[in-house]
Amino acid sequence: MRKFLVILDDSRECLNAMRFAAMRAAKTGAGVTILSIIPPEEFNHWIGVADLMREETRERIVAHYEVFAKWMRDRQGIDPELVIREGEAVHEILAQIKEDPSIGVLVLGAGTEKSGPGPLVSAMSKQAGFLPIPMTLVPGEMSKERLEAVT
Repeated sequence: MRKFLVILDDSRECLNAMRFAAMRAAKTGAGVTILSIIPPEEFNHWIGVADLMREETRERIVAHYEVFAKWMRDRQGIDPELVIREGEAVHEILAQIKEDPSIGVLVLGAGTEKSGPGPLVSAMSKQAGFLPIPMTLVPGEMSKERLEAVT
């Protein structure tokens, strides 16, 4: 089964990327993998403190994921899987794509700031020519109705 890979983070545009991935998956019989990446600098503390912080971060990610997963299950009939990785975002996204051959499309939300679409979209765009799969950019300002119309 083909899957859409979507990134879970704290950005506003993440919501539209999640919606798009779920709606496309539902309409095409695909699945959704939600990837959350914990940056390496997040835990530069003593070992005991770092372990506690890592666990709290994972719990926060799972709680955030459950909100999206419930919506996907209830509204789109999609049961997404959650993958949590630690490291640099671009490296971890590329590693996930390489490790899971069923991933067919990377879905990213593009920010609306004047400075550009966001650091992740900018970094992944530089990799676009080397990706083994297509990358879909979903505008952060796109309405829910427009998303439904294009999916």
